[in-house]
Amino acid sequence: MIRAVVVDIEGTTSPTRSVREDLYGYTRERLPNWLAENSSTAAEPVLAATRELTGRADADPAEVAEILRTWLDSDVKAEPLKTAQGLICAEGFRGGALHGEFFPDVPPALTAWHAAGFALYVYSSGSVRNQQDWFAFARGGSLSELISGYFDLTTAGGKRESSSYTTIAGAIGLPAERILFLSDHPDELDAAVAANWRVVGLARLGEPNPPRPPHRWVDTFADIDPTDRGGMVFEARYRRGS
Repeated sequence: MIRAVVVDIEGTTSPTRSVREDLYGYTRERLPNWLAENSSTAAEPVLAATRELTGRADADPAEVAEILRTWLDSDVKAEPLKTAQGLICAEGFRGGALHGEFFPDVPPALTAWHAAGFALYVYSSGSVRNQQDWFAFARGGSLSELISGYFDLTTAGGKRESSSYTTIAGAIGLPAERILFLSDHPDELDAAVAANWRVVGLARLGEPNPPRPPHRWVDTFADIDPTDRGGMVFEARYRRGS
C-alpha cells in the first residue's frame, strides 16, 4: 500500500517552459553581478566548486559566470549552478518577480492526497531552496504546507541513478514499494523502478519527453489514484500501441 508520493517538478507538476524561461532567464541575467558582488560570501562555494569541476583554478567571477551560463543554456545538472540559481532566484520569489507555476490539475490532486493521509515529497534537479520557493510562492497560493520534504542532487544524488531513490526511501523511512514516484522522464522512472519504487509517468501535451514502455502514462494527476493497488491509474492513454 502506497504511503508516500514523490513528485518531479519540470514537466510533471509544472510546465518545462515556465522553469526554463522564468527561473533560468532570471538566473542568467543576474549571474555575473551576483558572483562578483558575493565572491567572498554566498558565492564563494559556487566559485570554488565550478573551478574544481572545470579544472580552471584561476577562473575569476566573470569567467565562472560564463561557464555557469553555458551550463544553464545546455541544461547541465551541476550542483554549483543549482546552488547559485537557488540563491539568486530567492530574491525574485520574495520580490514578486517569480512565481511557482503549476498545471491546473496539480494543486487539487496534491491537496486531496495530503488530506487522505499521503506524505508528499519533491525530488528535482533544482536546489532544495528553489523547490521550496517554487511551492511557497505558487501562483494562486502557497502549496508548501502540503509538502513533507524536498530532495535534490546534493541531498539524494542524480535522478537517473537507482541509488538516489534508495537514499530518499531511507530518509523518508518507508519501504521502497510503499513509495510512488511521478515524473515525465522515462530514465528517471527506470531508476526508481530499479530501486523497487512504484511509478507513473506524466505525458503532458507540449512537454519534451515522450512516453516509453513499460511504464504507465497519463496526462493529468486526476488520472492517478495512489490508493488503488499502490499507484495504479484509472487509464493509461499513452501506452505505446494504445
